[in-house]
Amino acid sequence: MKPQRTIAEEAKLAGRGMFGGAQAQVRFAPADADTGIVFVRTDLDEPVKIEATVRNVAERSRRTAIKKGQISIETIEHCMSAINALEIDNIFIEVDAPEMPGFDGSSSEYFKALKKCGFVEQSKPRKEFAISQEISIRESGASIYALPNEGESLEITYDMDYTKHTGIGRQMLSCTLNSEYFETSLAPARTFLLEAEAKQFQSHGIGTHLSPRDILVISSDGPIKNSFRFPDECVRHKIVDLIGDIALVGRRITGRIVAYKSGHNLNQLLARKLLEQAEQYDRMTKAGTDALLDIRRIQKILPHRYPFLLVDKVIEIDGDRYIKGVKNVTFNEMFFQGHFPGTPIMPGVLVLEAMAQVCGLLFAQKLEHTGKLAVLLGMDGVKLRKPVVPGDQLILTAETVRVRSKIAVCRCQAIVAGIKAAEAEIKFMLVDEEAV
Repeated sequence: MKPQRTIAEEAKLAGRGMFGGAQAQVRFAPADADTGIVFVRTDLDEPVKIEATVRNVAERSRRTAIKKGQISIETIEHCMSAINALEIDNIFIEVDAPEMPGFDGSSSEYFKALKKCGFVEQSKPRKEFAISQEISIRESGASIYALPNEGESLEITYDMDYTKHTGIGRQMLSCTLNSEYFETSLAPARTFLLEAEAKQFQSHGIGTHLSPRDILVISSDGPIKNSFRFPDECVRHKIVDLIGDIALVGRRITGRIVAYKSGHNLNQLLARKLLEQAEQYDRMTKAGTDALLDIRRIQKILPHRYPFLLVDKVIEIDGDRYIKGVKNVTFNEMFFQGHFPGTPIMPGVLVLEAMAQVCGLLFAQKLEHTGKLAVLLGMDGVKLRKPVVPGDQLILTAETVRVRSKIAVCRCQAIVAGIKAAEAEIKFMLVDEEAV
């Protein structure tokens, strides 16, 4: 495996934020092995460090931001893209403002400054992950896919469909990520706005310091008071954004990514899925299990015990929104002694109980619900569609419908071999464990 590396010397940059317009001073500094990419807000009474990981992403429109508590750093994607292209694993990025400088809307200034620093190889191996299973995400007509691929590089194909806007049209580009190609063919590509979007932003006080000479604003006839650096500059910049967002996985990714009309939101969702896949691979390598939560960790969250603990492991979690668990049904289950001795069938109420337990594990992912019990209040839309018998593996899924301070509702399914065995919408009361 390749060694980790950091920059050899410090570097400084200064400029105004693209969205807010505040002047920002940036300092890049070397970092020890296994530090990762860490941003530091230095304009506060106490400096705040924020790791550049998808787990710290803040919800924003048209940009990528990370936060810790109430402190955020905005528009990090162009900087992250240069760091990814230069294969920098560990670095501190100090900034004395809430937003990174935008410069000309490209990644060039960041790339040039970091390249001049030189690099130092470190004693520990680089964290890498080869995409092993297909991931597909679709949302509002856009899509993004991660696919396994031979070789040790990341290949990207981006299809940008602006056919309704004659100033841009439809553009497609495929490339292999490396520092040389990035420097000449991607880094100079600037962010862009349609003329109507630019007017709308400025009417809301966003980017009022910018003119079409400072940023690429495109009308139906093309750039306004500006010109393209590449005939397909727009799709090239979309790839720059994607490279920056994928860097939030925190490891070098190899494989293939195919995107259609994808933006920061979809890119970040893919980064989350890639991180989950990478961590699952790490667990399987270390412990021989694909579980996000194994039975030992489940027992630390749920109060249930034999013979009433009905979730064996959790294999997928998406924040506090979605969870997938597994219950392996064997003939040794206690309830098969009487239900029914000659025709063993898992009681439907226990299938529903298993779904309820996986909901409890989902609620526990939210910090303020830690230490609380999810007590069943009611069920709606209950359907038992297929008998569950010894040898079946129940795949239990729960999706949050709503969560309040004391009430939570989940939409649940139990699936056997791809066939829905049961479904229900389950309502819970969240209570302190001591109060039960």
